[in-house]
Amino acid sequence: MKIRDCVSSRQARISLLFNANKAYDRQIIEGIGEYFHLSQCDWDIYIEEDFSVRHLNDDILSSSGIIADFDDETLAAQLSRIAIPVVGVGGSYSNHENYPPVSYVATDNEALVAAALNHLLDKGIERFAFYGLPAQAGKHWAQERAAAFLRLTTKMSYPAMVYEGMVTGRNTWETAQQKLAEWLHSLPDHTGIIAVTDARARHVLQTCEYSGIAVPESVCVMGIDNEELTRYLSRISLSSVVQGTRTMGFEAAKLLDALLSGRRVSGYPVIVPPERVIARQSTDYRSIIDAMVVRAMWFIRKNACRGITVGDVLESVGTSRSNLDKKFMAELGMTIHKVIHDEKFARARELLETTTLPIAEISRLCGYNTPQYFCTLFQQKLHLSPVKYRNIHGALLASGG
Repeated sequence: MKIRDCVSSRQARISLLFNANKAYDRQIIEGIGEYFHLSQCDWDIYIEEDFSVRHLNDDILSSSGIIADFDDETLAAQLSRIAIPVVGVGGSYSNHENYPPVSYVATDNEALVAAALNHLLDKGIERFAFYGLPAQAGKHWAQERAAAFLRLTTKMSYPAMVYEGMVTGRNTWETAQQKLAEWLHSLPDHTGIIAVTDARARHVLQTCEYSGIAVPESVCVMGIDNEELTRYLSRISLSSVVQGTRTMGFEAAKLLDALLSGRRVSGYPVIVPPERVIARQSTDYRSIIDAMVVRAMWFIRKNACRGITVGDVLESVGTSRSNLDKKFMAELGMTIHKVIHDEKFARARELLETTTLPIAEISRLCGYNTPQYFCTLFQQKLHLSPVKYRNIHGALLASGG
């Protein structure tokens, strides 16, 4: 669609009120920037030097227009009372009356949860749990996502439970992790856990590792946000739902442009659906019944890139090779040796797709003896060199996948 040059809003001074220390806010700002460039708006954009907003100062209140994070309830209440054109950005509400009295662009909380549920259903999961945030955290979007989870699972008649946990901090982390571990141990095997954010999903992955709960063989874990910053803070890579945050920023800027140009604005709130699901190890689910194979898979996922051998796996579960190989073939159709090498290779592919690490460093991190052997193996398996594979999949780096 051709975007009209916003002539009538030239020289408008626009304040962006976000905490750009958060990935969500940064991506919204990127979307605002995309509209700014494509529309040729000659806006003078103001944003705090440290990319955070603590109060409404005279510079902000003298703006021609404001785009702000309305998930900050204090800021939202203040901005709802001023005469300046304001566009709010935040989460959706199931009750339309809860939307603020300003032009508003929202992420679709119910669609985010539905995307996570559908991904788990596609993997064969039929019981679900939700790890949210307690009400005292003051995050309305977290409560909306938990409520959406219960609505959707009830409608589909699947067993489901919600655990809000604690607000975590330096002084509460250990207690919160212990309580989370108790809840995780209470879940039936083959439960799909949807966490309200990637950060909360990381809590689950860390606690599972600490508690010896196999992911994804015993539980699958889904996040929401596709938060790049925390992706590498867990041994198991996290599947996540990608929000349409750049689209939200783009739509917010377009909406403000219309307001400043005096054009009639209708049809808001604008609800932006999620972009897609990024599937990674935490939902790479295969229905495994044998408890010994589950324990062996947990050990392999943790240690495959550390140069482990079949003997190490056998020692970890206390059995013979013939017995465990027989169980692996029955459950997975593969030998222990092949599973170890598949795990290493999958990790190497992931690093090629999602990082700019040198090939030699990826080879070392994935437990290959030499970069030359790694490159030869890669060529044999995929008929591509690691460099060509990265070039083909380089779009994943740009798109956040």
